[in-house]
Amino acid sequence: MSAPLIEMRGITKSFGAVKANEAVDLSVAPGEILGLLGENGAGKTTLMNVLFGAYAPDAGEIMVEGKPVSIHNSADALAAGIGMVHQHFHLAPRLTVLENLLIGIPGKSGRIDRAGGLARLTEISRQYGLSLDPNLPVSALSVGEQQRLEIIKALFRGAKLLILDEPTAVLAPSEVDGLFAALRSMAAQGLGIIFISHKLNEVRALTHRCVVLRHGKVAGRVDHPAQTTSAEMAKLMCGHEIVPPVREASTPGASVLTLDGISTAGHAGTPLRDVSLFVRAGEILGIAGVSGNGQRALADVISGMLAPRAGTMTIAGKTVAQFSPRELQALGLGRIPEDRMTTGLVTNLPLADSMVLPRIGTEAFSRKGLLNPAAIRAFAEEQIKAYDIRCPGPMVRAGALSGGNLQKALLARELAFDPKVLIVSQPTRGLDIGAARFIHEKFLAMHARGCGIIVIGEDLEELLMLSDRIAVMYEGRIAGTLPSADATIARLGLMMTGAGHTEEAA
Repeated sequence: MSAPLIEMRGITKSFGAVKANEAVDLSVAPGEILGLLGENGAGKTTLMNVLFGAYAPDAGEIMVEGKPVSIHNSADALAAGIGMVHQHFHLAPRLTVLENLLIGIPGKSGRIDRAGGLARLTEISRQYGLSLDPNLPVSALSVGEQQRLEIIKALFRGAKLLILDEPTAVLAPSEVDGLFAALRSMAAQGLGIIFISHKLNEVRALTHRCVVLRHGKVAGRVDHPAQTTSAEMAKLMCGHEIVPPVREASTPGASVLTLDGISTAGHAGTPLRDVSLFVRAGEILGIAGVSGNGQRALADVISGMLAPRAGTMTIAGKTVAQFSPRELQALGLGRIPEDRMTTGLVTNLPLADSMVLPRIGTEAFSRKGLLNPAAIRAFAEEQIKAYDIRCPGPMVRAGALSGGNLQKALLARELAFDPKVLIVSQPTRGLDIGAARFIHEKFLAMHARGCGIIVIGEDLEELLMLSDRIAVMYEGRIAGTLPSADATIARLGLMMTGAGHTEEAA
């Protein structure tokens, strides 16, 4: 029997008193797609960072094709045939596809070997079905094409094992199909793949075997993912059953937010082009679309971060005259941004301060220009308890919290003031199934109380589960709107690519 392509034996890694990994064993055979599962904070990222050379293990060893190796950095990992595609791409947008592939690779006589690089790119394209125009600048590529370039880049450098961290988070359904076809082709030709994802249906469809981490240890292994239910996998991850939230039937009321002919200019990303939409009291409107089709501009207009150049917006019947976060907040808008770490919470402040910052000047937290530290701390303690925010206390630095707990803190901050309208971007991206279920329950509770909620996301299963209606964005416009009862992943996927235009359905 041949040796595993990669084997990690007894890997232990601690950060102070916290054991991120404890005696973890993991192996990948040639031609195998291994799923790596676990809640946020379970140790998946730490383990892969050890394998890719970002961290040195405190104990344990790594074997490549049966031989022990020392991996001190990413260059060592690449030399050992280990490539990693991160959630956030590491590409030079102004350079072409071919130039990105050749960065850091010495050519002949000190010159870049463009001909050799082109030949290698053509070979990879033919071998795995990963085609890209070598002369296109990265800035002209779609998100799915940029991810394809990251995969090609790892293969270009001789990867025998590919680590993929949440690779489908920003892809349309058709792009996911293309990615999976390429991964299956790679595995069929002997490459090993480690697939990290919280999307259990995808894990079941793609992987040959799974390793589940919990609290830094191996909690279980799944030898036949396709024959294992998502509920069984979730129980292994969390240590208890995850029951989907119950979505109560409701009758929406009057419109609480209306956009009429909104267009934007001079904004990073795709501008809005004549966007009209509405959300009613007690209704959840999902916004679907491939990343970069105007969702960011839409969220910024609704939250007051960006003033439109044309069109009007009303909240609870009042026309917005001044587009600023403070004005929109005063009209009853709550906002949970996509970027928790920069536009969400101030990571270098204590959690308590960050949770009251948007309302720091109100009577609840200050008097005559002086802050009320006791009131601020009491508010934070109350929310920490109500939302099960796992942290040492209200004075911990906000940036020390995990992604799931940061999202809970943002949710607590906004929902505590009973908004009429809530806009949320990518509410559960990167969150484990337990944290995602908690977030969903809070949205549905607000929905039942009459809040109008707009959820911008790329997880179509999540949008179908939460929404009353789903609008699809394509190139800065609303390509169409469907009642959730009439929507399917296939139909939404077509609309996300510009096909299958559907008129607004009430």
